[in-house]
Amino acid sequence: MRVPMSGPSITEEEIRAVNEVLHTPVLSIGPWLESFEGKVADFIGTRHAKGVSSGTAGLHLCVIAAGLSDGDLCITTPFSFVATANSLLYERAVPVFVDIDPVSMNLDPALVSEAVDAIVSGKPGAKRFLPPALRGQPTDRWSHKLKAIMPVHTFGQPTDMDPLLDSARRHDLLVIEDACEALGASYKGRKAGTLSDAAVFAFYPNKQITTGEGGMIVTDRAQWDALFKSLRNQGRDVFDSWLDHSRLGYNYRMDEMSAALGAVQMGRIEELLARRDRIARMYNERLASADGVSIPQVVPTTTRMSWFLYVVHLDPEVDRTAVMAYLEERGVPSRAYFPPIQLQPFYRKLFGYQEGDFPVTEMIARSTLALPFSGVMTEEQVDAVCDRLGEAVKQVRQKG
Repeated sequence: MRVPMSGPSITEEEIRAVNEVLHTPVLSIGPWLESFEGKVADFIGTRHAKGVSSGTAGLHLCVIAAGLSDGDLCITTPFSFVATANSLLYERAVPVFVDIDPVSMNLDPALVSEAVDAIVSGKPGAKRFLPPALRGQPTDRWSHKLKAIMPVHTFGQPTDMDPLLDSARRHDLLVIEDACEALGASYKGRKAGTLSDAAVFAFYPNKQITTGEGGMIVTDRAQWDALFKSLRNQGRDVFDSWLDHSRLGYNYRMDEMSAALGAVQMGRIEELLARRDRIARMYNERLASADGVSIPQVVPTTTRMSWFLYVVHLDPEVDRTAVMAYLEERGVPSRAYFPPIQLQPFYRKLFGYQEGDFPVTEMIARSTLALPFSGVMTEEQVDAVCDRLGEAVKQVRQKG
């Protein structure tokens, strides 16, 4: 049995909606996009939503709206998909990485508070939070440059937001939620996407809903929403004619075929989330006592987990590379999620990071393993993955 790594849940209703678009002359920025935006805003509970071409595009536009530019600092996590930090670099802002909590795998709020206070104060202790390439400069140079915090709700589990929001309020910082993996998640009864100045969801085929490619920015800020609408469409403003552009913008539009797919998927959102939750529970039951494997933990502040991936931890003595090879040979793909951003070659070169700079992130990154996961998995497939994983760990330990 070959088990797919992931797969979207597509019905005849989605197919009909996309075909309906193709029988119209409106293939971009039309009624389906407006419908999709409304459905997402209603589900999340925000006043505004703007569809864009990807989650990365959405994060980039949030960085612009927040006014982050040359040399400005934004605190974020090193344990995420690289697009989180890249969105800051697009505007020449500097990601300030803070280590993570080992259980939630999200930003450690105590360390964030310490970093914010140290950087804003401009005291020498701030240097340990700055990228190595900046530590030779006087710390008071950076005290006025910290502008924002960008938490990531990793794998669909919300960051502990209240302490982060307290840190932001103390120093008048903006907060941007990277909720690309967390559509439907809740923190202390509040939905991810409502806990910040703006948030971004993503709809790649392995996400909770899919538009093929695409993203959505949600916010309660009317001015930001208007800016997002302009920026995604080459900077054209509401009063501009067809070829007039009031500001520098981008081709970050979402096409109508994607929007139609997304709008129908949003009509099934609770079903889709429930399907993923069911698969995660199957995995939890089967792997709860598995040798050498720890299942993901839902922390007390998470009132609803929105399962993006199913990521286990292997014991330190278990050779992950060997386990992955064993699984692949037997038709079970797996992925090492996530390699630390600061150790990506580009970040090493630009900022001077080295191994050991973020010990918790690096420890977690060495042990995590994403197993095949989607709402369309069968119980037979889950059983096969768990059986092969148990065999793999046993084989690797015997050889080790």
